[in-house]
Amino acid sequence: MGERIAPIASTAPDGIISAKALVPAGGKLHDRAIIGLLAARQPIMTDPRNPDISVRKTPKQARSADLVATILEAALQVLETEGVARFTTARVAERAGVSIGSLYQYFPNKAAILFRLQSEEWRQTTDLFSGILADTGRPPLDRLRALVHAFILSECEEAEVRGALHDAAPLYRDAPEAKAARAKGDRAFQAFMREVLHDAPEDVREVAGALILKTLSTVGKDFSESPRSRTEIAAFAEAMAEMFRTYLASLRARHGTAASD
Repeated sequence: MGERIAPIASTAPDGIISAKALVPAGGKLHDRAIIGLLAARQPIMTDPRNPDISVRKTPKQARSADLVATILEAALQVLETEGVARFTTARVAERAGVSIGSLYQYFPNKAAILFRLQSEEWRQTTDLFSGILADTGRPPLDRLRALVHAFILSECEEAEVRGALHDAAPLYRDAPEAKAARAKGDRAFQAFMREVLHDAPEDVREVAGALILKTLSTVGKDFSESPRSRTEIAAFAEAMAEMFRTYLASLRARHGTAASD
């Protein structure tokens, strides 16, 4: 899994990079190691550290933008119905009702399509959470509670798509574009932690922030893997939020931060 393979003269753009694409130093191929063979049948990324996930061109006309939107909608449908192991550019083009050549005008391979879907999910999530955390009109611990409720609800409502994108993450997780997207969300949470624990040493804030994010993402993902009612979601989110609030309140008391902050 994830090992290098020898360059080959040429291949289809769907997954395997041609020898010509291996020559430059290049960039890099959210949570998993590169998949070498998807279900032992899918093509392998030539080097897990060097993916090509950038769109080939940006649509400038409404007609082109509509085509890209159609491709992405079809990609989402294929991902939901087929899963990442059977996700190919050919299936996406067929579902979208476009030629494979039209698809390749904008996306060089399936990793680029999956990354575009993931990027949109990241953008929406980051905007939502950043807005909650930046609302300084509310006490910090109230904002954290709102964030936990929003996150758990979002995880449960979009569990199927998130799970598929999670499985596809090895195709692009180390790409510079992926790192930049994740970094934006990290900065928002780090700023919040500086606010909520402004009298605590930096290493204490870092550990506390890492613990909260890891617990939120790991436990939230596990909880969302089974169907949940709105009542169950609200109760679970409230319990997790209270756990975080109690933990941060104890750190604030220990390091002299006023409880009313």
